[in-house]
Amino acid sequence: MLKIWLIRHGMTEGNRHQRYIGVTDEPLCEEGRELLGKFTYPKPQAVFVSPLKRCLETAAILFGDPKVRIIDQLAECDFGEFENKNYKELSGDPRYQAWIDSGGTIGFPGGEDQKAFCDRVQTAFEACIRDDVMPKACNWGQTYAGQNAAEKEFTTAMVVHGGTIMAILSKWAMPHQDYFHWQVKNGCGYLVCLDTDEWLAEKGTLSVIEKF
Repeated sequence: MLKIWLIRHGMTEGNRHQRYIGVTDEPLCEEGRELLGKFTYPKPQAVFVSPLKRCLETAAILFGDPKVRIIDQLAECDFGEFENKNYKELSGDPRYQAWIDSGGTIGFPGGEDQKAFCDRVQTAFEACIRDDVMPKACNWGQTYAGQNAAEKEFTTAMVVHGGTIMAILSKWAMPHQDYFHWQVKNGCGYLVCLDTDEWLAEKGTLSVIEKF
């Protein structure tokens, strides 16, 4: 079994004001940096991050200076014309009401729709697991065979976005829940595990161990 920490980046100024922050590349705010200092995670053997500043900065705070692999396709959804606005500013926009009425499934004006975003993220996640994580875990297991399993367990962290986590878990987490069920606060996320044999057989799922 492989364990993966799915971690949402720390708070930004836009997050403080409940704005839709997707492609906007803003850093963490001071409050966000301080809050991350209260979290403690085991040091992973592999770290994957979105290319945006808030994720890179979060990974550096949580894990020191690990070798990270930047995956462009794990970036947040493009909110188009809703980008950097909050619900109060959008409340009079009929396009925003239409998006709410659709359950968040129709596309953002000038941006991505939920299906296109999920397809992008899910394809990238699956490639990370198949082409990077599982080969590394296999080599790690051979190197530390016979040693204390708990101490030598291979773990992976993905420091990404709330939407990215929702896209991943809405497809593979068991028991199945819809996209918005998997929302998490800044700096929080889920610890999940996967069965490598299942994923090699292309029947992979993710078991949620805990929400933190």
